[in-house]
Amino acid sequence: MKQKYVISKNNEKKELVIKEYAELDKEIFSLLCEHTYDQKEIKSAIAEGKEILISALRRDNMYPIGRFAEKMAAAVMDLFASQKDQSVELLFNDIDVLTSNRSASTVVEDDENESADIDELPDEDVSNAEYDDKVEMKKISSSIKVAEDESVDIDDEG
Repeated sequence: MKQKYVISKNNEKKELVIKEYAELDKEIFSLLCEHTYDQKEIKSAIAEGKEILISALRRDNMYPIGRFAEKMAAAVMDLFASQKDQSVELLFNDIDVLTSNRSASTVVEDDENESADIDELPDEDVSNAEYDDKVEMKKISSSIKVAEDESVDIDDEG
């Protein structure tokens, strides 16, 4: 799924607005949520560091994954470094995240020194001492008998 975040800084209203969009239909982004932040809170979070800023930006309805949140925090820092009213648009694709985490598969070749040959198994005798105390199972020599008064036909019941 593709996601888009539009981050706008409005100095006149002294606020930061983040809008989260998702591509629910092909090439059509739908607004999922919008959050408004006080610029004083954001400036304070920036002063304390990136992790605090990420915590300040996340909300119950908007909780981007770490990689996205870091890029959002960097964009917010850049916006606040400038005194102008600006906006930034960040576009993320979940497929990029999934494919970047995929490690190259490696082929494991059989080692000629290792062999699963049965002749190489240990020749240790298994002691039956731990089984000697067990009661042997009784052999059943009779077959199962059906009582004459019970019906065998299932269709008759109903």
